[in-house]
Amino acid sequence: MTPKKSSKTEPDAPSFDDRLQRLEEIVGSLEEGGLGLESAIERYREGVELLGGCRELLEGYRRQVEELGQQVEGELTPYAGDPDVDGDTPEEA
Repeated sequence: MTPKKSSKTEPDAPSFDDRLQRLEEIVGSLEEGGLGLESAIERYREGVELLGGCRELLEGYRRQVEELGQQVEGELTPYAGDPDVDGDTPEEA
């Protein structure tokens, strides 16, 4: 299996789910509006960093899925008479 693309990050870096949960907490606290300006800006900065990390992880996962899909496509061959294969359907003959 392909190694994780997120291995560039620290070994004990938060998972995607942990980052997303923290991002949701930050958004909630900012939407409540009870924070002072400095606290709000600090939370916003943290949220931007988390969002960047989430996007990076998602891109790595997307590449992994594409690689796995290419591996599977190379291994699969349609059976004789498969109606889903273009040009081999009896109706077209």
